[in-house]
Amino acid sequence: MSCFRFPVVLAAVAMALIGAAGGVGAAHAADAAAGKQVFHSQCAICHSDKAGVNKIGPSLFGVVGRHTGSEKGYDYSVANKNANLVWTPDVLDKYLANPQKVVPGTKMPYGGLHNATKRQNLIGFLETLK
Repeated sequence: MSCFRFPVVLAAVAMALIGAAGGVGAAHAADAAAGKQVFHSQCAICHSDKAGVNKIGPSLFGVVGRHTGSEKGYDYSVANKNANLVWTPDVLDKYLANPQKVVPGTKMPYGGLHNATKRQNLIGFLETLK
């Protein structure tokens, strides 16, 4: 094998291995039904999935795309009111993993959902609440 072909062969082998592994950083396809179960087991004690129904925490109906601290009728922490974030799937993923890190001073006492698949499924469910 000539020295010119070796890098091409090596690159082809690397691409095949990446493809077999599902790609580097391949996004997990969210399962909204599984996310609904996560919501009801971990979130529903404090949050509602109904429009305008706030509990200990604000309603999460329509949360995807909403600005922090903007759900009417809910008394947010100063930190959340001033966070100036939009709840995109990426921001929600980071927040749900560690709320206090993303919005220091939030009154949400939740320690975080550390399982990435469950977070993605939960976000997939939240995206259906429109």
